[in-house]
Amino acid sequence: MNIKKYPLLTSVLSFVFGLLPEMVLSQDRVVESSTHRFVEVAQGVWHVSGSGKVHTMSNVMVLVGEFDTLVVDSHVTPAASRALLASLPVITDKPVRYLVNSHYHFDHAHGNQSFPPGVEIIGHEFTRAKLNGDIGNVLEENTFRSFSDPVPSLVINLEERVEQESNSTREAELREQLRVQTDYMNSIPEVSPTPPNITLRDKMTLFQVVADGSREIQLLHFGRAHTGGDVVVYLPKERVAFTGDMMLPGLAYMGDGHVDEWPVSLEGLKGLDFDVWLPGHGPVMRSKEPINNFQAYLRDLWEKVEVMYSRGTSWEDAAAEIDMTNHAGNYVQIRAPGADPRAIRRIYQLLDDR
Repeated sequence: MNIKKYPLLTSVLSFVFGLLPEMVLSQDRVVESSTHRFVEVAQGVWHVSGSGKVHTMSNVMVLVGEFDTLVVDSHVTPAASRALLASLPVITDKPVRYLVNSHYHFDHAHGNQSFPPGVEIIGHEFTRAKLNGDIGNVLEENTFRSFSDPVPSLVINLEERVEQESNSTREAELREQLRVQTDYMNSIPEVSPTPPNITLRDKMTLFQVVADGSREIQLLHFGRAHTGGDVVVYLPKERVAFTGDMMLPGLAYMGDGHVDEWPVSLEGLKGLDFDVWLPGHGPVMRSKEPINNFQAYLRDLWEKVEVMYSRGTSWEDAAAEIDMTNHAGNYVQIRAPGADPRAIRRIYQLLDDR
């Protein structure tokens, strides 16, 4: 299989193999385990990403207090989550008390089941409904299947490339990629969606004891965006926000999004007073300008798709024809007309509902 023929796999690999650089300032403390990289962006506030030894797919935030630890998101599989938990001792010996889900998607919440009994899982009401099976079966939905079903083909492709590679250094790199992806493929059947047992609708505030008093942790839902239940984790004292996939350095997946409502929800994020934001994928961010860029993209996308819909163009043809190259200066993945078919199909669904 030629990966270049499969743009979906190419986009997945951009996260799988960590092609996005880490924006770390000189004062940020960096600690590594065998599977994870921890960047301390404020006292006891850690941005956590996979090192590539285990397929994690998404970022995590860890908040370390005097007596306990709070983790935001749980990676893509129970195996990845176990690796995260096994890595925490490199930064703390405090037990995990809370796990927060930024949203229900598989790459952020399918590690929930690995957390020890007694750990409270917190998420939006919609996240619980999705992971509890009250609204469909997340293991059968297009989002999970569209990312997970291609993995066996990816493994076969890597096996073929290993056999064909004559350069020993490159062969070793490919064998490592093959090992990671094979482990990931074998871990997917273990997943048992595990919902939050504590939910919020608009806002919840926690207070964590820290050395100089207490850390205020706000869990905020600004409206429908990437999913129906996105939660931003905001630390007002530290001026840090964890955005999940509601806001990324690049274009977010829109297959379950509310593209028409998303820009308004992002206004809530922009209204917070923060200097650093930690996305669900990609590096530590220190500028709000990408939020404006993404709002502009979303509004433009909705308007252009709405025109195609009104003309009776099929969503498949619209996905191939739509021209968003006027945003190419902000998004390197835009090189020609066309958009993710899953995003366009979703917008058509929303327009049908109207």
